[in-house]
Amino acid sequence: MSIEVTNLTKFYGEQAAVRDISFSVAKGEIVGFLGPNGAGKSTTMKIITGFIPSSAGEVKVCGMTVDVDNLKTRQLIGYLPENNPLYLDMYVREYLEFVGNIYKVSNVKDRVSDMVKAVGLEVEQAKKIGALSKGYRQRVGLAQAIIHDPQVLILDEPTSGLDPNQLAEIRDLIKKIGKSKTVMLSTHIMQEVEAICDRVVIINKGQIVANDTADHLQIDLSHQTVYVEFDAEISRNALTKIKDVNKVEALGKGWLIEGIGVEDLRKTVAQFAQNNNLLVLTLRVEEKSLEEVFKQLTK
Repeated sequence: MSIEVTNLTKFYGEQAAVRDISFSVAKGEIVGFLGPNGAGKSTTMKIITGFIPSSAGEVKVCGMTVDVDNLKTRQLIGYLPENNPLYLDMYVREYLEFVGNIYKVSNVKDRVSDMVKAVGLEVEQAKKIGALSKGYRQRVGLAQAIIHDPQVLILDEPTSGLDPNQLAEIRDLIKKIGKSKTVMLSTHIMQEVEAICDRVVIINKGQIVANDTADHLQIDLSHQTVYVEFDAEISRNALTKIKDVNKVEALGKGWLIEGIGVEDLRKTVAQFAQNNNLLVLTLRVEEKSLEEVFKQLTK
């Protein structure tokens, strides 16, 4: 695993920002790290990058413990913090060369040229960073995060403030990077998570409340809703008597049936149809949007 977080806890005074959380991220995986404001996302990312220490627990990056091998793990990590601190009086290429020299990148000028092209800064590369729009400043921040070719990339709100065209370009870049590196990103944009993330980790009030693929989270097996159409009329009262069904609503030519604690509600409904000599014309699971899942887990 490229990132291993085990029983991580962080206190600020008596306030627990993160409490006993554990998760891992494999090489080549893009993981969305979600949660409401104040849930502990940025704190966790800062601990992983070695920016702040933990109060308890252990974090490993590429097999090395962050608290023990702090300098070595920092060399393996590219980090774009939420507020994207940049030297506004420096020129784009000047700043990237400065960062590259800190990491002792060989052939730094060639590497800067590669990064400028990779993040789409060709037109703006001769400007001072202070003269750039927020979107282009984000690109500079992303370029500095990957200039030393890190194995792990930590991105805190990487597309904040970007217009739709810039969003698409940065998403494509992150997906490209994620093919060979480990990427962990925090965002409030659910469409972004659905578009680029292999897995989702949701944190709320300092604790992990979900760790799965977006597809699995959208099909809540413990609280399912299915849409069904039969070849004959059936009463709502009859459908409410199906085992583990707690809600039935008419919808068009069919029914929305909600069940709780069922392994697969489709099997239960299909068995009901068979027992009552009904032919099933349509039967599908109604998926929730990722935004609905997020609200349900963090409200």
